[in-house]
Amino acid sequence: MSFDQVGLAPDLLRAVAQQGYTEPTPVQRESIPHVLAGRDLLAGAQTGTGKTAAFVLPILQRLNARGHANQNTGRRNPIRVLVLAPTRELALQVEESVRTYGKVRPVMSAAIYGGVGFDGQVRRLRMGPEIVVATPGRLLDHVGQRTIDLSRVEVLVLDEADRMLDMGFIHDIRKILALLPVQRQNLLFSATFSAEIRRLAGDFLKNPAFVQVTPKNTAPELVKQLVIPVDRSRKRELLSHLVRSGRIYQALVFTRTKHGADRLAQQLGMDGISAVAIHGNKSQPQRVRALEDFKRNKVAILVATDIAARGLDIDALPHVVNYELPMVAHDYVHRIGRTGRAGTDGDAISLVCVDEHQMLAEIEGLLGHRVEQEIIPGFAPDRSIRPQAIQLRSAGHRPQPRQQSRWQAGGRPSVAAPQSSNRRWQPRPPVRQGTIGRPMALPGERLSRA
Repeated sequence: MSFDQVGLAPDLLRAVAQQGYTEPTPVQRESIPHVLAGRDLLAGAQTGTGKTAAFVLPILQRLNARGHANQNTGRRNPIRVLVLAPTRELALQVEESVRTYGKVRPVMSAAIYGGVGFDGQVRRLRMGPEIVVATPGRLLDHVGQRTIDLSRVEVLVLDEADRMLDMGFIHDIRKILALLPVQRQNLLFSATFSAEIRRLAGDFLKNPAFVQVTPKNTAPELVKQLVIPVDRSRKRELLSHLVRSGRIYQALVFTRTKHGADRLAQQLGMDGISAVAIHGNKSQPQRVRALEDFKRNKVAILVATDIAARGLDIDALPHVVNYELPMVAHDYVHRIGRTGRAGTDGDAISLVCVDEHQMLAEIEGLLGHRVEQEIIPGFAPDRSIRPQAIQLRSAGHRPQPRQQSRWQAGGRPSVAAPQSSNRRWQPRPPVRQGTIGRPMALPGERLSRA
């Protein structure tokens, strides 16, 4: 199927062709007609599947079809589309897509996110953008300062909703929902469908179309996965060896903490390997510069935390390295999905010490198969070393309150005593008022009565 078969207008087809695309991805092929028809949408799509264009293209067409609200009056246009994204990187990526695909008939847009000055965003909002892409926290800051008006929003998009919930944004999202007009189109995109995601979807989606372009919780097909066992104290030495030997030549490397990312980048630099860290404590200019240096091959290794890497757009990334396994098995799928994109092969290498065996078992349980293992000569693990509890913070690096509440109440395994994978936290039954708060059943599922 070509793009001209999904119902897009000629000007948007030209914009798509200018970007070198001729055929829609599965999520684009399935989603665009529903969005054009004005239906609510619940879409299961991982990063790298083309989901941004799946909602940006039809939204631009609908805005142009209805015309600009105040184009003949000289008055400022209202905000008609609100896109919520978990990170500033993703917010910038979405807003860039709006400008890219809207070149023929431009629609004013603005990206609103934390970590940068407030005044510049206020000036942008005063210019009357019809599309606003925002992170939840900074959006509520603008609401509190009365610098944004959401009373005329026609379309709401929740992009990477699962990540926003993982980051503790559920209460912010519900506050934002309460500020929007009741009559609007709602689009929710998520890589996974937990009970909490379905409960949120059931609260505000109205008779939605459902699109699932990949089986739930599966790894990208073009990613070759490998586990390399190693002692915890020799991980950095092994990573340096893999880079110097040519086994790894450009990689996005994941650590669990910001402090760990900084420390690893510094240690790799001492080993003569160009590396830079990217995480939430870095300023926006620092993060943009680090990403650009990595894309231009000025540095070989980009060390990142899960949150910082969400929404990063890196073409043809050859390697992802799990220097430390994630505490949540689903995050493993998100991590390795950064490679093996757009039809190119990729490698996902996990350096696993004895402390992480339980985490590896949970990941393999999620994937439904064992991951191939390889012992690197000279780095075979010492079988006499006993496992230690994994610490998510080091001295002087306390988690933020939002993160603390998530670990305490969000159902994650205890870091002091990892739980068995068959003992899962169950959410408290919601207060029932009709169907409010009740999880949404996906097609082919039935929800038991509470």
